Amino acid sequence: MAVKKSAGSSSGKAKAESDRKLQRQAEGRREQTEQTKPKKEGAVQAGARRQPELPLPKQHLQKPGLESELEPRPRYLAPDYRGSGKLEDMVALITGGDSGIGRAVAVLFAREGADVAIVYLSEDEDAEETARAVEAEGRRALLIPGDVTDPEFCREAVDQTVGELDRLDILVNNAAFQEHAESLEDITDEQLDRTFRTNIYGYFYMARAALPRLQEGSSIINCGSVTGIEGSKDLLDYSATKGAIHAFTKSLAQNLNDRGIRVNCVAPGPVWTPLNPADQDAEKVAKFGSDVPMKRPAQPEEVAPAFVFLAAPVCSSYISGEILPVLGGQTVG
Repeated sequence: MAVKKSAGSSSGKAKAESDRKLQRQAEGRREQTEQTKPKKEGAVQAGARRQPELPLPKQHLQKPGLESELEPRPRYLAPDYRGSGKLEDMVALITGGDSGIGRAVAVLFAREGADVAIVYLSEDEDAEETARAVEAEGRRALLIPGDVTDPEFCREAVDQTVGELDRLDILVNNAAFQEHAESLEDITDEQLDRTFRTNIYGYFYMARAALPRLQEGSSIINCGSVTGIEGSKDLLDYSATKGAIHAFTKSLAQNLNDRGIRVNCVAPGPVWTPLNPADQDAEKVAKFGSDVPMKRPAQPEEVAPAFVFLAAPVCSSYISGEILPVLGGQTVG
């Protein structure tokens, strides 16, 4: 079949040759860049001080896990963070406040001027260390041991907080339970019940108990997870609860909007706390955080400022119903 040539066909050939020229130039630049680009070794460090890198020591903790038994010890003091009175004379109640993210949040809340009630299950040693850190910031600390899966305890914890610290302005739902399982068949009814009661029922119970005490300008901050956004093949029940927490956050924010109470959620990626070493085997703990762009887990002190931001009306008075990811460079939809 004969093809009739036209001025257009000559123009098309010229365009194709121009495209190939651009391709050759781009490939040459990429090759030169690869040859001269310095190779990045180790984890990404983007903060004021260097954080621990992988591999971490192989270790496994017994639940619920004591922070004092972790190596290296999680960092929570944030020595480069300077408070400026963002939460001056407010009172916060933090569940799971004895260690991990909750401990770091308690310290920064105190540094910003808040008194802190710390709800924890049974880890007295960790809770007492957190209380000392809060008091070192010049604020009051109240320790309340108990189980957030018990609605009566949640009411008592709120009443005790208001009774001893005079008010309640901020609720941080942070207590969590997780247990890896390779398949759905491995998740027992007991594990499923414990995970949902701690991670969902506990959040509902605490929020419900706190609401009569919260005023306009108060806030509720839930702790979600990247697993609630993307899922996790080894954390089926835990991921389901975290996804539910995200939906609960958005729904409760809409419900409380007319009352001037903001509800938000921080969704961290891997964070160096007792939660994972008390769940995974020692080999996996050594590589914990290797799959995020920064190639390491966050330290609690790197996550806590997100909670300060969402708690402080001066920072976030127009923000409610949001899920704030803190994922070490990972981007999610």
